[in-house]
Amino acid sequence: MNLTHDDVQEIIAILNNSVFDELKIETDRFKLTLRRDRSGGWTQETQTARSGSSTAAAAAEKQAATVTLEPGTVAVHAPLVGTFYRAPKPGAAPFVEIGSHVEEDTVVAIIETMKLMNSVPAGARGTIAEICVDNAAFVQHGRILMKLKAP
Repeated sequence: MNLTHDDVQEIIAILNNSVFDELKIETDRFKLTLRRDRSGGWTQETQTARSGSSTAAAAAEKQAATVTLEPGTVAVHAPLVGTFYRAPKPGAAPFVEIGSHVEEDTVVAIIETMKLMNSVPAGARGTIAEICVDNAAFVQHGRILMKLKAP
């Protein structure tokens, strides 16, 4: 069984008409978490099974997980698995550049998962010091996307 974009949309429609604020689905192939956000919309986190992952991908994940941060530096991590985009649409200006000042709720990127665009907030105040991922690159959950220098 494959979970399609239409399946996810149907689940969200059901949840929109419910009193629940969160839904978690776990199978052998994936984990899906949907949470109601402040605006009444839904955010999603998805993890897929890792069987058959390549050695290069595993090495890249291990390297990303072992990155150390300098004092006064904060990492912006990927909140879910998907494709990382620096801009809201092709040809548009990036959300942020190196040197941009951000607040906790500033959107710094989006991650596309299952045809859904998920905003990535900075999560901290500071200045963008480094962008660690290329535009349109596939990222794993927890991957460092950017580094911020604290004010």
